[in-house]
Amino acid sequence: MIKLLWRNLRPYWLSTLVIIGLLFAQANAELKLPDLMSDIVNTGIQQGGITDTVPTVIRQSELDKLILFVSVDDTEAILSQYTLVDQNDSEYIDDYPILADEAVYVLTLDGMTQDELADLMAKPFLVVMALDSGMIDTSAFPLPPGVTIYDALWAMPAEQKAQFLMQIDQRFSNFDPAMLDQSVTVAIKTEYTAVGLDMDAYQMNYILSTGGTMLLISLMAITAAILVGLLSSRIGAGMAKTLRKSVFSKVESFSNVEFDQFSTASLITRTGNDITQIQMMVQMMFRIIFYAPILGSGAILRVMSQHNNMTWIVTLGVVVMLSLIGIMFAFVLPKFALIQKLIDRVNLVARESLSGLMVVRAFGNEPYEEARFDKANTELAKINLFVNRAIVFLMPTMMFIMNGLSLLIVWYGGKEIDLGNLQVGDMMAFMQYAMQIIMSFMMIAMTFIMIPRASVSAKRVNEVLDTPLSITDPISPSAFEATRTGEVVFENVTFRYPNADDDVLHDLSFTAKPGETTAFIGSTGSGKSTLINLIPRFYDVSNGRVLVNGVDVRDVPQKDLRQRIGYIPQKGVLFSGTIESNLKYAKEDASEAELQQAVSIAQASNIIAEKADGYQEHIAQGGSNVSGGQKQRLSIARALIKNPDLFIFDDSFSALDFKTDLALRSALHKELADKTLLVVAQRISTILHADQIIVLENGRIVGKGTHRDLMDTCEVYREIALSQMTSEELSHE
Repeated sequence: MIKLLWRNLRPYWLSTLVIIGLLFAQANAELKLPDLMSDIVNTGIQQGGITDTVPTVIRQSELDKLILFVSVDDTEAILSQYTLVDQNDSEYIDDYPILADEAVYVLTLDGMTQDELADLMAKPFLVVMALDSGMIDTSAFPLPPGVTIYDALWAMPAEQKAQFLMQIDQRFSNFDPAMLDQSVTVAIKTEYTAVGLDMDAYQMNYILSTGGTMLLISLMAITAAILVGLLSSRIGAGMAKTLRKSVFSKVESFSNVEFDQFSTASLITRTGNDITQIQMMVQMMFRIIFYAPILGSGAILRVMSQHNNMTWIVTLGVVVMLSLIGIMFAFVLPKFALIQKLIDRVNLVARESLSGLMVVRAFGNEPYEEARFDKANTELAKINLFVNRAIVFLMPTMMFIMNGLSLLIVWYGGKEIDLGNLQVGDMMAFMQYAMQIIMSFMMIAMTFIMIPRASVSAKRVNEVLDTPLSITDPISPSAFEATRTGEVVFENVTFRYPNADDDVLHDLSFTAKPGETTAFIGSTGSGKSTLINLIPRFYDVSNGRVLVNGVDVRDVPQKDLRQRIGYIPQKGVLFSGTIESNLKYAKEDASEAELQQAVSIAQASNIIAEKADGYQEHIAQGGSNVSGGQKQRLSIARALIKNPDLFIFDDSFSALDFKTDLALRSALHKELADKTLLVVAQRISTILHADQIIVLENGRIVGKGTHRDLMDTCEVYREIALSQMTSEELSHE
């Protein structure tokens, strides 16, 4: 399958690269959404939209509290990053209403980054919040009425103050950095509220901004998905078109040897159903097979980098999923090759029954044919049901695993949140990443169902495309001799069908000259049609040579050879269209005069006259709306329009009545006096006046000459003649 894809996807290399780029863009967009959702929960809801790790504005009294818990050097560093503003600074009155009662410090960040400043202020902020909320027990320090813990700390001896601060540091030493930042933002929100800022508007602005970003990223992902679907569909359809053209062209170049290897039903299935399977797989390959690993690996990397303490949950889910997919793959894979063979069988039985419908009805065997079709159809249905049931079982099982993982994440994540090791938004983001990972494996599981079937189909298509041709054009072709137009010579020709044990034709030698009619007759299975098929190279001789116009047919291009031959098969073949389109099949630019002449010679003028639309009369598929005799006459007329050097009539008069047969042969003798006519016949009356009659028996020439000569010299010919006509009738011919 890889070989087939590589060979047919090369024209679409640019589109393939664009698709891969779009898939990465789509995956990145979808992987970004859980983080943004986490931000909305953690920052937008829990932190009130506060993203600052240090306050941009803080009351003077509050900053005085903070510097109680830092060193002298750190105090100077903190104060250097703020500017003290009071009610005399009218520039800030509207922004900070607290200025009417108290001075504030405004952040200026001079010579220090916000992160560096946050490292200095985070723990003091947390300590102040804990003291204000009563989270820290201060009963060990009895305070006089009206004295706060902060007043006490200012007045506390250095040694006692250091001991108190050490206890506080130990309390917060194991605090998770993320939880520390979240706690600090809560304290900052409280401070902003005290300063007089509108925190509801602050929070809403953050949520709307982050939500808008999520919406924009979602639109980008949707756009990428639509473009991927469009491009993959175009590639799949284009590849299917190319494959069908390649298969059809290859089948057109088949000789009868190759047609013996593939049934018509099988070729129809390979050209239709098998290539459709490949087309669907190509589309799924770009939309799922390529995308699932990109999305899954990206989600795994984000989970491992952000949530190491919960990665075991995803690992457990992946192991269970892979085990399930492996078991399913082992059971389902062998069935796909069988499905395609059974489709071939159904097509074969249906085609045989429809083609031989009149025979079936004549013998009253409709129940037998129905039972035969029902058997093939039931076998196919059973295999399809098995595969579909396996798929039906797979999907809900995967959904069960996915929901089970969700419950496990909530259960374990709830404990982590309770311990202060995880935030609610982070747990929700982790759940989303876990679902993306599981969904990736679900998509891969879907492809595991499709890939084996497409692989079988690709193998069957490759069997046709890679079949070596037994009949090919020569590397250095020869040209026909113009002076020997229409001459056919068999020189010691022997032929054996591929893989047969015995020769069908044995050492045949004769010459068919221009202006003469050479006829072939013999019992059924004597090799008449096989001999005729060697001339246009439907088969190649095993030994000896077949010469046309003095050149071995194997030394000239097949097209040049067949351009000089007008071949009329025993079973007349007409194509759907009109009478005119069928007659012009061999010569598209044939004039009306040429059509009328050919139709007149073929005794088909009355066919045209009887039709309401004349030459524009519709011909159904296979010529099913005309009789066998009409079909043969129109086939003969089609070959006459071609006006070749050599005509081959392979029992082409069998469906004609004796009167029409006689009139047609007379017209051919008169109008094609300079052509070489080769006639295979079962009826003696058809070949009585042939210039040369060749009698075949078991693949050997047992008689050669005119009718009168053979009646005297060939016992086989005489028996055939007397079985069809009386001695008196034969003597008058």
